[in-house]
Amino acid sequence: MSKTIRYTLVSLRELLISFGPFLLLAIGLLGLAYWWLDPNPPQRVTLATGPAQSAYEEFGKRYAKVLAAEGIEVVLQPSEGSAANLQLLRDGKVDLGFVQGGTSSYTEDDEKALTSLGSLFVEPLWLFYRPAAATKPKRKAGPPAEDPTLTGLTELKGLRVNVGPPGSGVPALMNKLFESNRMDPGSVRLSRLEATPATMAFLAGQLDALVFVSAPESLMVQMLLQTPGIKLMNFAQAEAYSKRFAFLSTTRLPRGVVDLAGNIPPDDVRLVAPTTSLLARSQTHPALIQLFAQAGNGMFGTAGWFRSAREFPNRDNSELPISEEAERAIKNDAPLLQRYLPFWVANLVERMWLAMGIILAIMLPLSRILPPLYAFRVRSRIFRWYGQLRHIEDRVSSSNPDDNQALLDELDQLENRAEKIAVPLSYTDELYALRSNIHLVRNKLTRV
Repeated sequence: MSKTIRYTLVSLRELLISFGPFLLLAIGLLGLAYWWLDPNPPQRVTLATGPAQSAYEEFGKRYAKVLAAEGIEVVLQPSEGSAANLQLLRDGKVDLGFVQGGTSSYTEDDEKALTSLGSLFVEPLWLFYRPAAATKPKRKAGPPAEDPTLTGLTELKGLRVNVGPPGSGVPALMNKLFESNRMDPGSVRLSRLEATPATMAFLAGQLDALVFVSAPESLMVQMLLQTPGIKLMNFAQAEAYSKRFAFLSTTRLPRGVVDLAGNIPPDDVRLVAPTTSLLARSQTHPALIQLFAQAGNGMFGTAGWFRSAREFPNRDNSELPISEEAERAIKNDAPLLQRYLPFWVANLVERMWLAMGIILAIMLPLSRILPPLYAFRVRSRIFRWYGQLRHIEDRVSSSNPDDNQALLDELDQLENRAEKIAVPLSYTDELYALRSNIHLVRNKLTRV
């Protein structure tokens, strides 16, 4: 053994033996906390979106891009729309999904199994119609108006109206609105085509009106707003609808917002709009919910046609409890650690700090016994030889002179062993004390 290792301030061997169990216990508790808390999220998550070319599909792609930067793969699950997304969530086939307000009446089981990440945006109810439909003689006697318009749902009686597939959630919403107007759904010739075939049939004159519930980012909505010969219904009773239904709010499509040069629309249009939320299953990892909520802040926090800057996401009009992670993300900016560290590192620290604090509180009292234990183990290398030295000294006074040589031989052996004892430099004074005491016993023996 080299002198560098032999003559050190501490004994690595005794340090390891003394502190080893303590470290193993701390590591074990930390591992148990990691297993219990499961701080790192899975690398793959499924998001239910909507039909092709819908706003839900577009937003799903944006979420996938944002989370890909954090190493999370977002698998987009196309669907018929809001109602289908809710059913996928209930069946546990997806982790998250876009669901518009009024899609369903939530049960107690839903409140336990599902959680909301807040309201992301409003989705106006777009009711497009062909002006010629408003001039049908069934309405009023006399010549048609020069600029026929529709302003109420009761004026849809007898018209061919497409409300979208059942999975979109629009049929359920329209049924509620028809009932509030005391209308028999049979008085309207309803169809439930998907968005693309319905739009083609509408433009071909096979439908009189077309209903969407979608964000203005929808390509279908953008196209129809700028199609000549197509009008958007102005909900004259928009305020009344918002008072009757908690999940509805009033909004306004400002004049010229679609096309300033073309003055589209030519007048302000009042609309009713359910609020769309991002729902997640309660079992979805909290870190994933936090990531989605933070991504939503960036995607929907800017100003738009129907929102002011930082108006969304919010906790208004939520039909389900808001997740704690989402609520923190809505109220505050990104956590401090996430601004300077990779997400997985910051997330690990954020979710483990409490457990680490508890472990530290448990280990600190135990750590007080470690220095005395270390000192005892090092000194025991020296003290254990005092027993043999005391035994030799006791035999000096009672031994015969003929036995002195045997005792001297034992002292020599003891001294040789003492010279080979390796202790840290901070304990050499005790080693030299042992060797001095050996010499004292030898002097006493030679005087006998």
